[in-house]
Amino acid sequence: MFKSTLISRLPSWLVLSLALFAPLASAQSFIISDIRVEGLQRISAGSVFAAMPLQVGDLVGEEAIQAAARSLFASGNFDDIRIGRDGNVLVVIVAERPSISEIKIEGNKAIETEALLDGLKGAGLAVGQVFQRSTLEGMQLELQRQYVQQGRYDANIETEVLPEPRNRVSINIDVDEGTVASIKHINIVGNEVFSDEELSDLFALKTTGWFSFFTNNDKYSREKLTGDLETLSSYYMDRGYLQFTIDSTQVSVSPNKEEVYITANVSEGKKFTVSTVDLSGDLVLPESDLRRFLLIAEGQTFSQQLVTATEEYLTRRLGNEGYNFAKVTGIPELDEENSTVSMKFFVDPGKRTYVRRVNFQGNKKTADDVLRREMRQMEGAPASAAAIEQSRVRLERLGYFSRATVETPEVPGHDDLIDVDFSVEEQSSGSIGASFGYAQDAGLILGLNLQQDNFLGTGRRVGISMNSSRYQDLYNFSYTNPYYTEDGVSRGFNIYYRSTDLSEVNVASYTTDTLGASLNFGYPISETERLGFSFGVSNTEITAGRFAVQEIKASPRLQNGIDFYYDSTFDQTTQSYLDVEQLMPMDVLLPEALTIPTDKGFLDLHDNEYLNWTVTSSWSQSTLNRGRLATRGAAQSVALELSVPGSDLEFYKLTYRGEVFYPIANEWTLRFRTELGYGDGYGDTSLLPFYEHFFAGGFGSVRGYESNTLGPRSTPAELYEIDRPVTKLDEEGAVVERGGPDGRGFGYVRDPVTGKLRYSTVRDDPDPFGGNVLIEGSVELLFPLPFLKDRSKLRSAFFVDAGNVFNTRCSSKQLNCFDVDVDELRYSVGVGVSWITGFGPMTFSLAKPLNAGPDDEEEVFQFTLGRGF
Repeated sequence: MFKSTLISRLPSWLVLSLALFAPLASAQSFIISDIRVEGLQRISAGSVFAAMPLQVGDLVGEEAIQAAARSLFASGNFDDIRIGRDGNVLVVIVAERPSISEIKIEGNKAIETEALLDGLKGAGLAVGQVFQRSTLEGMQLELQRQYVQQGRYDANIETEVLPEPRNRVSINIDVDEGTVASIKHINIVGNEVFSDEELSDLFALKTTGWFSFFTNNDKYSREKLTGDLETLSSYYMDRGYLQFTIDSTQVSVSPNKEEVYITANVSEGKKFTVSTVDLSGDLVLPESDLRRFLLIAEGQTFSQQLVTATEEYLTRRLGNEGYNFAKVTGIPELDEENSTVSMKFFVDPGKRTYVRRVNFQGNKKTADDVLRREMRQMEGAPASAAAIEQSRVRLERLGYFSRATVETPEVPGHDDLIDVDFSVEEQSSGSIGASFGYAQDAGLILGLNLQQDNFLGTGRRVGISMNSSRYQDLYNFSYTNPYYTEDGVSRGFNIYYRSTDLSEVNVASYTTDTLGASLNFGYPISETERLGFSFGVSNTEITAGRFAVQEIKASPRLQNGIDFYYDSTFDQTTQSYLDVEQLMPMDVLLPEALTIPTDKGFLDLHDNEYLNWTVTSSWSQSTLNRGRLATRGAAQSVALELSVPGSDLEFYKLTYRGEVFYPIANEWTLRFRTELGYGDGYGDTSLLPFYEHFFAGGFGSVRGYESNTLGPRSTPAELYEIDRPVTKLDEEGAVVERGGPDGRGFGYVRDPVTGKLRYSTVRDDPDPFGGNVLIEGSVELLFPLPFLKDRSKLRSAFFVDAGNVFNTRCSSKQLNCFDVDVDELRYSVGVGVSWITGFGPMTFSLAKPLNAGPDDEEEVFQFTLGRGF
């Protein structure tokens, strides 16, 4: 026969009524010979043994078994536990709690499902975990409270637990978020110094108005109200009212739960003036040095904002000397009788801290030494907050990383040592392999190229390219080592061949073939400034084309000592002009039939091939926070390019570029940009070579106008008269056939006076020719695009552009050519977006020209791949 004793059952004591068990004998102790667990479904027996403080061989009594039962209940896995005795075998009978197989949430919009599931998981409700109804009820109340904080007083949460096979349950949560109660009235009681209207304007929460539908600022939120009350307190404290208090706040809800009434009771107190300002504590630095950072002074109205700023500046100054855990506290001592306050700033510098290690993470491609050479905080040196921040900024300026962050954790066991841990996020800094792209001004771009600003993670810039586009073939090799010496002297060189047909990019018809090379050096003169020097040589050959404009080559042409004109033959059989070119000596024409130009073209004066030696010197300064898509700081550069005396052409070009960012609020920033240029010839060269002209219009210039189309236009070739009667005319007396030998808009027209056929080389739209003076500028309002978490690779802006190209040496018949004149500046407004992709910056803009002239070419939508704005 078996004997059994029921020892314990929680939460209530009951007799274990099993036929196999003997009557209760709780007073008897016994030695456990075995432990048997019954009722398990999901949970392993090992988990039960681990949670129960009993094992085979233990001598147990009633108290020990009660303790074992409590331990099993504490695991949270069981609804019921019974512990009994079968001889010397300890019998544990359990009823498991069900596990959660699925959680469904419906009806929620204000709070995302992922956020709700994360909250449930933190409370112990997640798929696969043990279900506890008390936890679900607690979460239901907490969720209801969160909706109330958002002003959704009529929100309702319903839960349903459905049993599933194998001791599992599914949970359905039905959310009725209701509507956000609107603010009907905001009342401030107790204010005398400032009006209700003035104080109400400080609040982000507003009563319902005309634009509330768009701004939603009339929707009540407890968090927003708390922020508004803090703003109200700061407003008074910054104006001398040190004893200002908000005595109470009442938020009343209408019976229909749709309207909210807010009342704040305030006590303004007296206005205090600063009587004295002192420093106390362990100053560690000369008092005269620290006093430079005191923003609050005797005789001023007390301002908590200035006190807080002073604390921050003093703390930062001490941090620059290695006291990274310094604390500065402003202590006001009130004299209520005289309404004055004596300010004391207590300085507790703490121990001077040193840097044990500088660590980097996130640089998967970039070598550690590339980052380490940008460091201004050295290992083993006193920790300087300024040097650490400057190091972080220098990493972002490289352009290899979209962001760089830094942390300074204490070294465990040391109160005077810290580590400096930099974390970077790498971004595309070039491209490798075949290139395939499209730009609006260049057309289809094909080629093979390697262009890396961070070549193989070494920080060196290497470029190898063979590119072909609609207007240019380019072969180039460039190399730059930014740290040729350890102190930051850079050295590089460039070898290139370029063949360009400028007629394909809105520039007067001519081609250039240039072979050149340069050697470049850069010298740092401060943390933010560099000097640059470049020595170059180039050989340029100009091909003007048959119908080159007058500024390049005057007409009539002189080829091998013979002047030519061009004609088409009139076919008597077909009664049409054949598109056949004939070259005939000009001497068959009467001299009076020719128009001799008074201005000579550049090629007439200087031939068409030039070997030039150039020297370029530059100065640049940058405090930008990033190498790409900066958001704060400034940058400027000045460069002078001079062809060395003795070169085939003697000229110079002076350029200035600058930009500055002014943060406004949050991620809204103003950006100002300008570019100025001036060039001219000297010595035997009377003017700036036309292929060195400045151009304006398009990206990086004045958006809304076609690329390179602003400013002076070229003068078309002169007209040639042919002493031949017109034999085929239309009803109005005009020549029927049009289109000259090259099919580019040239044609035959009838002279209304002589009736002769005139062959014209005049184009309907003369090409842009550029000029020797460039003036450009823009103002951009950078704003964040909504719904984007990472905005470091994307920039959006509203902009106003202005600029034009001018020429101080206009030819006598040149179109749209003028000296520098502010009235001739062109303006445009629009919006643009730049996005750093794996292929490089991709930029789009929509712009509206404001004062386009009759010769300007507009282009509302523009885009490019490989250039930002």
